[in-house]
Amino acid sequence: MAGLITGLDAGRVRENLARVREELPEGVQVLAAVKYVPPEELGTLAEAGIELLGENRAQDLVAKAAAYPSAFRWHFIGRLQSRKVKLILPHVELIHSVASDSALRELAKHAVPETEVLVEVNTSGEEGKAGIAPGELAAFIERCPASVVGLMTMPPFTEDPEASRPYFAALRELATGHGLRELSMGTSQDYRVAAEEGATIVRLGTSLYA
Repeated sequence: MAGLITGLDAGRVRENLARVREELPEGVQVLAAVKYVPPEELGTLAEAGIELLGENRAQDLVAKAAAYPSAFRWHFIGRLQSRKVKLILPHVELIHSVASDSALRELAKHAVPETEVLVEVNTSGEEGKAGIAPGELAAFIERCPASVVGLMTMPPFTEDPEASRPYFAALRELATGHGLRELSMGTSQDYRVAAEEGATIVRLGTSLYA
């Protein structure tokens, strides 16, 4: 398990953010992934100009959002457990990882009609990886009680950014075919390739904090 990220420097993060934004097309949102950033460091991110945060763990998202009630916009980016849907809904503007019928049932109970979500798609077909199979996407969207505005994917881990391109391209084609506007794809190692393939949200950690 990775260690906590501490000792962040606002000036350094600001410089990293500016560099990343220069590398991205206009309109691509930069989401700072804060799974390993403790609450006491979030003020530094606000000082650096970070506006959008993504958290993987429901309880941590609730605690961090409560600690900084107006400093950030929040997205949920981790594996979505159905029993945590009710917990995170009041705090997030977007859930990136809807991928199970149990999550759909909880959304039906607790979401309001304007709740927006992304469906996670397993574009690589890896066994054990979260996400809907591409061939099941249309039926899944049809069953979703919330407003599906886009898709998310996590390609297989690789140190070669180009190796992620086919999976990003596949997600873009799926989104286009279903008339969806948002594509959450790309992390610190491959966000440039993701942007070239149409990402509208990139989820970054090390490239902002190091």
